[in-house]
Amino acid sequence: PPGTPVLHAFAVKATPLVPVLRLLYEEGIGAEVASPGELALARAAGVPARHTVLDSPAKTPDELRRALSLGIAVNVDNPQELARLDGLIPPAGPRAPVGLRVNPQVRAGAIEALSTATATSKFGVALRDAGAREWVVRAYLDRPWLTRLHAHTGSQGVALSLMARGVAEAYALAEEINRRAGRRQVDTLDIGGGLPVNFASDATGPTHAQYARLLSEAVPGLFDGRYGLVTEFGRSLLAKHGTVVARVEYAKNAGGRPVAVTHAGVQVATRTVYAPGAWPLRIAAYDAEGRPKEGPAVVQDVAGPACFAGDLLAQGQSLPRLDQGDYAAALDTGAYYFAHHYAYNSLPRPAVHGFAPDGRGGVVFSLVRGEQTPEEIVAEAGGGSPDALTRFPAVRRPAPRP
Repeated sequence: PPGTPVLHAFAVKATPLVPVLRLLYEEGIGAEVASPGELALARAAGVPARHTVLDSPAKTPDELRRALSLGIAVNVDNPQELARLDGLIPPAGPRAPVGLRVNPQVRAGAIEALSTATATSKFGVALRDAGAREWVVRAYLDRPWLTRLHAHTGSQGVALSLMARGVAEAYALAEEINRRAGRRQVDTLDIGGGLPVNFASDATGPTHAQYARLLSEAVPGLFDGRYGLVTEFGRSLLAKHGTVVARVEYAKNAGGRPVAVTHAGVQVATRTVYAPGAWPLRIAAYDAEGRPKEGPAVVQDVAGPACFAGDLLAQGQSLPRLDQGDYAAALDTGAYYFAHHYAYNSLPRPAVHGFAPDGRGGVVFSLVRGEQTPEEIVAEAGGGSPDALTRFPAVRRPAPRP
């Protein structure tokens, strides 16, 4: 209903780039942060505190103090963190909303590592553990300043129906807390994000509208205006908006299979390289002039530059044969790829460019982040103190006995 407070907060971990966060904020989207670094990025992008949510299973006292002082909403992860927060909340109450994260324990999706509502997930208070539900209710009744409830079931590989089950569990718990409190103490539900992305084709699906329709059927009270709503989508907002383009430095054959050696591998597609079954990428072939490559499809590997055999962007993929000087484009990589660097072989972070229609039928590009320089790599690797381990007096060793 009109007037219902809703905050769509982008999960900064998905694409931690300041210009991207600024663009999203200007479109009305806030920031969900999980570290001091992500908070700093959101602040640099101009996202105000009231549009920021702090989530993390390992918040330090300093992180909690800073969030409270800025007026940033906090989702508490566990009983020890709540006890820590008890000593930080001023008598007048917090400046911003505080909630508790619960684990509905509804089961895992297809990718275990991204399923956050399993029986033994590290996140939140496990609701089905002995005595846990009553502890949660009691925690709210003892703390009138706890006004939000947070649950997140998982992301890629988690079906919409399973996500809806997790939200339904959180909603039922909020209803129980408010009934026992005799008032509407929990006024906002944070349902997390996690909408999966279709990496198999250009089609966008499932859509946020489909998820909203499913939630309205599975948890009708969620949208009746009694509860404010917070979402924390990440990958589903930007995956289809990004492409990693890599030049083919060499084209060779091994065991009868063509291999295109490129500059994109484990350093930009870490999950794909180490877990290709869960994170396959489609590759598009372009010639040296940037035109779509034509010709018969050939089964080939697209390899990265790192020094181990498994550094493959794609294995056994059918596409027009890539030759030296061509380009391999990894599609649907707008989230969790070029912005998350793995510094294997001290490979540089690649440049990131944004593009948009120029209003005259063309395209205009802008630099979002410059390529990392060798000097920056050296600085990160302790280049400013090369003698840190050699400036100590030599330790005289005893001479060996004859």
